[in-house]
Amino acid sequence: MRGMELCRRYWENYGREMLSRDFPEIAGTVAAGLCGSGSEVLGYDDEISRDHDFEPGFCLFLPGENEVDRRTAFRLERAYAKLPAAFEGCARARISPVGGSRHGVIRLGDFLREKTGREDGEMTLRDWMTVPEQNLLEATGGEIWMDESGVFTGIRERLSFFPEDIRLRKLSGELLILNQSGQYNYRRCLNHGEKGAAMLAVHTFVRAGLHALHLMEGKYMPYYKWAFRSLREMGMGRAQQAERLERILYGGADEDALEDREFAMADFCQDVAEELRDRGLSEASCCDMEQHAYAVADHITDPEIRNMHILSGI
Repeated sequence: MRGMELCRRYWENYGREMLSRDFPEIAGTVAAGLCGSGSEVLGYDDEISRDHDFEPGFCLFLPGENEVDRRTAFRLERAYAKLPAAFEGCARARISPVGGSRHGVIRLGDFLREKTGREDGEMTLRDWMTVPEQNLLEATGGEIWMDESGVFTGIRERLSFFPEDIRLRKLSGELLILNQSGQYNYRRCLNHGEKGAAMLAVHTFVRAGLHALHLMEGKYMPYYKWAFRSLREMGMGRAQQAERLERILYGGADEDALEDREFAMADFCQDVAEELRDRGLSEASCCDMEQHAYAVADHITDPEIRNMHILSGI
């Protein structure tokens, strides 16, 4: 059983009844679900994932103290701690007195401050440009099973993806990185005899490619160990692009492999260029990612974002 299903069933068997029976006065203000960090939140957990932080549990997100006071929050924490210690053959982890658990009673403002820097999730332009993308994915991923007030659900919808101009700013930067790392510096590093630097250029190219495709798809890119899986799950076309990027990344180091890698990067850039044209984001007829980068930037409408350095979003 996947972690998300385990936690949802634990909530349905024990959490929902506990909240409605023992805390009816606040039940309408509490959001219950599972989001935040952890592979189970993204649905990426497997047997290997069970070696740490795998347990039945859920999150109860509380509003501020003006709606749910400290005493009630403490009572709720105690009630959560007393729920069955095991479920479906899985034991719950002990709750640490110094915090750190991903489950249990959480002030919504604290959660949002951790993920976005703002208690209300109202992000500024600078926030959108600088908050780590993984944080935004953790704030909006997973599932919320109960939210009668709709407050947390509304915030999650608002944070579900970058505003369009921010997306374009970030995309233009990654396209330029594709040009600098794969279409320019990779070959120059090899010509200089700097094979180590050439491999760094490859890594930079692949990461920029992964992020660019996520941005074009309108999806936050997860932590690097899940980036390829995230791309593969977007459909057959994306899965093929993920496979190409993987081949670029771990291909051999002999002369033929080095040359093949260069051709593969060129093919990838050609695919990206065609998609940019199909999406109406660029009219450049070539495969030069620098030209496409500035073409994408030309679609930015907000003057402040448009005037930022092209690499400011990455």
